[in-house]
Amino acid sequence: MHVYSSNQKIIAERIDPETLKSNWKDWKWQTGHSIRDMSTFERLLGIEFPDERRKELEETIALFPLCITPYYLSLIEAGDYDNDPVFMQAFPSVSELIVEDYDMPDPLAEDTDSPVPCITHRYPDRVLFLVSNVCAMYCRHCTRKRKVGDIDSIPDASDIRKAIAYIAAHPQIRDVLLSGGDPLMLPDEYLDWILSELSAIEHVEVIRIGTRVPVVLPYRITDELVDVLRRHHPLYINTHFNHPREITASSKEALKKLADAGIPLGNQTVLLAGVNDCPRIMKSLVHKLVRNRVRPYYLYQCDLSEGLAHFRTPVGKGIEIIESLIGHTSGFAVPTYVIDAPGGAGKIPVMPNYLISWSTNKVVLRNYEGVISTYREPDCYRNVFCDRKCEQCTLQLKLDDADESESVGIAKLLSDYDETILLVPQDNERMDRRDDD
Repeated sequence: MHVYSSNQKIIAERIDPETLKSNWKDWKWQTGHSIRDMSTFERLLGIEFPDERRKELEETIALFPLCITPYYLSLIEAGDYDNDPVFMQAFPSVSELIVEDYDMPDPLAEDTDSPVPCITHRYPDRVLFLVSNVCAMYCRHCTRKRKVGDIDSIPDASDIRKAIAYIAAHPQIRDVLLSGGDPLMLPDEYLDWILSELSAIEHVEVIRIGTRVPVVLPYRITDELVDVLRRHHPLYINTHFNHPREITASSKEALKKLADAGIPLGNQTVLLAGVNDCPRIMKSLVHKLVRNRVRPYYLYQCDLSEGLAHFRTPVGKGIEIIESLIGHTSGFAVPTYVIDAPGGAGKIPVMPNYLISWSTNKVVLRNYEGVISTYREPDCYRNVFCDRKCEQCTLQLKLDDADESESVGIAKLLSDYDETILLVPQDNERMDRRDDD
């Protein structure tokens, strides 16, 4: 059962004295009463900003809009809101107006790697499919602040069809990630149509959905929505919990519905200064996640989007957090710490170094305690030579539907079948001189 706390009751009555408990749990009522201005925020939370701060905040909201669900608002501790992790993720800060020289509107080059509307095709076998720009609320750390809430960037049915046609025309795409905005904010029937179209494409093996709905609007996870999702296995959902306080009785119920429907759940956390940049906080978060059948997937270094400078930590803070988890909790509870590299280079793992040194037949390792150990490698190892003629392979490749594919990047340098010995960045001055000569 959903818990209806005293704080929620107070906020509900301040919204409308006639509000019923059932209204509070109605996700459409929640979105219909989202807080979009400072006066309403102050009135519902029972606080008042000083005049100077109010002026600064109005300037911020004019550039980066405010939108908070009553549910998420109810999680804020009004008596100490400035230090509250929910407040900092939901309410604007004048620091968002600080744009560093290295900040970018689209740091991940999602628009640059977009061959058709709504699609970002960066990795060989998977695409990002932006099906909506509507969110339950506006997170202050959003990497797509340039798009969310912008009426000029709302994808229409024509754009969605073009994107689906692109996926159908590229048989190398086996994995489609729906994002936005938030895909789960779409009407059930429309989402069902998109999922049905994708499921009908033979080479699409996996569909994923990235959503923050279980965190900020758990009542959206209705039985009807779950029935829609259940029809499209294999379907994976990644949530976005950043702090253990976000895992409430209501969010637990939403996660339970999804997990009971057989949907594997993962979580992508963004490392945020002042919110979760603490080993103890992060350990509590991952433990609460796995108790609710959500596997910690990624810990993201905060992107270089405009207006996020105050949220960024040094990379060393993320390394410290991972050090505090590896060996100190279950391996499946440790997320992969990644930097989604600027310019569209993709997610790059940045993890502690446990390989200290190595020679021709021995590696030196250290564990989480600092214990130094060695691992003896084979004195004689004969590598299986691969000429990439998979259809003629009589060695190790015993797979149904074996796919002959070309490798790229580091995998290409490591391969036996390709004679490439260098990967040279474009506009390399030394190589340009060679060409000139």
